[in-house]
Amino acid sequence: MYESEHEQKTESVKTSRELISDEEFKNQHRTKPKAFTRMRKLTFSSVMILLLQKSQKSLQLVLNEFYDKLEPVTAGAFTQARANLRYTALIELNQKAVVDVMYRDNNIQLYKGMRVLAIDGSKVLLPQHSSVIKEFGEIAYSNNHPDVQGSHAYGLASSMYDVLNRISVDSVLGKARDYEVELAVSHHLPHTRDNDLLLFDRNYASYFLIALLASLGRKFLIRCSAASFSTARKMLKGEGANDQTVTLKPHHTKLEEVRFNDLPEEIKVRFVRVRLETGEYEVLITNLFDTFPTEEFKAIYHMRWGVEGFYKILKSRLTLENFTGKTADAVYQDFYAAVYLSGLETILTGDVNQSLSEKDTQHPQQVNHAVAFNAIKNKAFELLASDLDSQTLIEHLELLFTSAPTVCRKERKRKKRSARLRLNHVKRKQKSCF
Repeated sequence: MYESEHEQKTESVKTSRELISDEEFKNQHRTKPKAFTRMRKLTFSSVMILLLQKSQKSLQLVLNEFYDKLEPVTAGAFTQARANLRYTALIELNQKAVVDVMYRDNNIQLYKGMRVLAIDGSKVLLPQHSSVIKEFGEIAYSNNHPDVQGSHAYGLASSMYDVLNRISVDSVLGKARDYEVELAVSHHLPHTRDNDLLLFDRNYASYFLIALLASLGRKFLIRCSAASFSTARKMLKGEGANDQTVTLKPHHTKLEEVRFNDLPEEIKVRFVRVRLETGEYEVLITNLFDTFPTEEFKAIYHMRWGVEGFYKILKSRLTLENFTGKTADAVYQDFYAAVYLSGLETILTGDVNQSLSEKDTQHPQQVNHAVAFNAIKNKAFELLASDLDSQTLIEHLELLFTSAPTVCRKERKRKKRSARLRLNHVKRKQKSCF
């Protein structure tokens, strides 16, 4: 067990270092038996670090900064070297150095004894390259105008995010046309536990998923759309009580699928209606009953926004969609590298965030993500692939984390911006952190 969060940080860094330098780990995650066997500058560990240091600068500039300028490494050489590294290395790195470390002693944030896990998907714009299109597929677009239409490569990211402890328990990058529910069932549910509360948006409201969760003994809270269940449809119109217990049965067209998967044909559920600040209704379906009052569900479901914040970090702070390569393997590498970095930043800033939030200030403070990721990426080699004392490095990072905190004005309401304003922000105003 960790005696302090500082020990947790040290353990995460130690595990990362051991994996990146481990010969068995290298053998397992290289594409060819002879890859990374010669004494070259682009070793297995250096390629891993360069992937984690993904920058908005040109690749050649990054390589020139990383290596001795008298013996430069070309972008082409790096492209060939990264092709020898399986993206599964980054998945295992995140699992063992972030997820396993976070939950090792069960000293984690819980809500009434439960982990709160939000599951959601997000479209990811991918490089328009033949290998990427073949692997992920395309999505057609148009603007109701014959001259503005076409298709582009996309992937569907799906994550199960621990909103209280701020790490992705499981993430996957699926194909453009994948179904969010199927990704959740096949990838995320095997990583759940008996004491988990799963939060879903309205795209997941289906009898099949609810029956599966019930059969697994999982607690859930799902937002309903008007097209989901008849009870929800009526409640969204303001009809009936705000809290109703109902026995659900599958639609006759879904009965065969339910029986084929040996799922229950009747489920007792609870529908709860809450009113938003806009005056609109929101209807939630759950299997949380007596010990959870009606007025509590609005706050519980609001926690789901943690996964939205996770995607914002991936796409904004870590510039996920600014891929460093044009192949399908490069896309996978960049995606899972970003997931690992997000979790590592959570572990390294955890106690600093706690200290900042306890300060007597007008508004709560937290670590500035831009500062944190910049510091971690700048120190990536020393932190993850050197023999330097990790405790000294972590203490130096902590000083950087506390140097320029940002404030949390939770009462502020952000206005929805048009696509034109968002594009202008990305092109002219947003500052890159690395």
